[in-house]
Amino acid sequence: MEELDGEPTVTLIPGMNSKKKQMCFDWGPGEMLVCETSFNKKEKSETAPNCPFIYIIRKDVDVYSQILRKLFNESHGIFVGLQRIEEELTGKSRKAQLVRVSKNYRSVIRACMEEMHQFAIAAKDPASGRQFSSQVSILSAMELIWNLCEILFIEVAPAGPLLLHLLDWVRLHVCEVDSLSADVLGSENPSKHESFWNLVTVLVLQGRLDEARQMLSKEADASPTSAGMCRILGDLMRTMPILSPGNTQTLTELELKWQHWREECERHLQDGTFASSPRLESLCKIMLGDEAALLEQKELLSNWYHFLVTRLLYSHPTVKPIDLHFYAQSSLDMFLGCESSPEPLDNILMAAFEFDIHQVIKECSIALSNWWFVAHLTDLLDHCRLLQAHNLYFGSNMREFLLLEYASGLFAHHSLWQLGVDYFDYCPELGRVSLELHIERIPLNTEQKALKVLRICEQRQMTEQVRSICKILAMKAVRNNRLGSALSWSIRAKDAAFATLVSDRFLRDYCEQGCFSDLDLIDNLGPAMMLSDRLTFLGKYREFHRLYGEKRFGDAASLLLSLMTSQIAPRSFWMTLLTDALPLLEQKQVIFSAEQTYELMRCLEDLTSGKPERAEPDSQRLQDEDIETTKVEMLRLALARNLARAIIREGSLEGS
Repeated sequence: MEELDGEPTVTLIPGMNSKKKQMCFDWGPGEMLVCETSFNKKEKSETAPNCPFIYIIRKDVDVYSQILRKLFNESHGIFVGLQRIEEELTGKSRKAQLVRVSKNYRSVIRACMEEMHQFAIAAKDPASGRQFSSQVSILSAMELIWNLCEILFIEVAPAGPLLLHLLDWVRLHVCEVDSLSADVLGSENPSKHESFWNLVTVLVLQGRLDEARQMLSKEADASPTSAGMCRILGDLMRTMPILSPGNTQTLTELELKWQHWREECERHLQDGTFASSPRLESLCKIMLGDEAALLEQKELLSNWYHFLVTRLLYSHPTVKPIDLHFYAQSSLDMFLGCESSPEPLDNILMAAFEFDIHQVIKECSIALSNWWFVAHLTDLLDHCRLLQAHNLYFGSNMREFLLLEYASGLFAHHSLWQLGVDYFDYCPELGRVSLELHIERIPLNTEQKALKVLRICEQRQMTEQVRSICKILAMKAVRNNRLGSALSWSIRAKDAAFATLVSDRFLRDYCEQGCFSDLDLIDNLGPAMMLSDRLTFLGKYREFHRLYGEKRFGDAASLLLSLMTSQIAPRSFWMTLLTDALPLLEQKQVIFSAEQTYELMRCLEDLTSGKPERAEPDSQRLQDEDIETTKVEMLRLALARNLARAIIREGSLEGS
């Protein structure tokens, strides 16, 4: 699959002239930004570009379709279920389970197709109607291909049952006969209806011989002259040997019976039994597999694969799978002739009849507008163990490559990205790396969405992504002045630098307002306060206030002093701590010992002696300095008094 399949399709951007102006672009995970530049090769500059718009070009537009989103959602559950039951798939039950999964996929496609058809009927403007009808055609083709792959690759039907499956396939996908039957049978005189013989012919072409016999009985009742011929042809239809699902006869027995039946049909044709009725004679020729007679019914057959199955039914009912491609190719050539060339759908079906799985996937990848079909079909075929020998040259197998492409497209959507996570999970080689790259690009518009992304990352031990998301949320919280939330996210991110920044904001707000916000969070930091020194200080400083509020002055004083002497408190906050010591120094009971008082004095002197000279003080600065000078004097006085009291108290205790 390394060769190029042809030139890629050209996407025209309205208003842009790439021949005269240069364009610049930037790739994204699922889209591309394109705009016109003002750069000119010859003149080197332009006043302004002719096209002032920026265009977004998306590669997977189907993810934005409301109806197709249901397809993606429903099939996601089937996909995940298949991966989980892989270990249970053994022996005979394996094939039955895989067929059931395939039918579930097809039922989802058909449900979406029917809903899309209703939208096409109800569309108010012609353009929308055409768009919906086009989607119906695509979904119909997808189910047609999937159904054939199910028969050939998953069911692996042998000669005999193979034809029964192909008949069901044609009947399911060439369904105009049902509406035609309803019209004819709903009329007053069905045998005189203008489409009566078309209906009988289509029923014979689809092998629905019991229904065809019933229609011929109506003709016999209405036309006594042809009653005998209708009865004979009806008997031939009734006696045609067909291998039914519950029948135990062998293929050899079936071939002998079919040969005898065919000889009887030829005898009636040669004897001129139906000579007086060209329509009945044509039906007899069809039942003999006469190719000329079949090709006369091109309009009723409508496509070459219907022609193929009808031809096999009446000429080669025990066809073997290995011979299918020969009959398929000859049927395609005969049906199309020189009038037209095969369409992409024809090439895909032909590749399936040739049992070339890789060509089927390749052609579908080129023809279909999104990766949903090839990703899920390839995954299912891989579970059938049909693709294990096919690895791509760039390091991944085909299944994983297609699932990665599909999941990448889902990540371009604002809600479907959650489905893409599971697809990445089941890609063992490159899935985790791809998930890490894509999940970092998800816009975290709301906290609820951020929590979803975070939960996904935590479940998969994606440490770097968890840290990155928490940092982003912490930054947003800081911008919105939600310091408690910011601190919580920075702790969750284990980001010491950011935790320090938020702690400084808490302390600054305390200095300005005289109280803490988010007390519950600070009171319950626990071991998290060890993340950074500043956070530890914040937690311990809040603990000091709590001890003071509980009138545990001795414990509060010891904690306050340890915060200063351990150098954990920022130097800019020392004056606040010393000011907090004033009420303890003025207590009737001596709280600080002489040694502790000496430590406080040393801290005060370190703080006041280490201040830099300030240039040209203004009035506000002078006022602030006066206040600070007053605080220092008050502190010195209080410390001196407390020292005297402590020395007296400690001396009296020693004397006693």
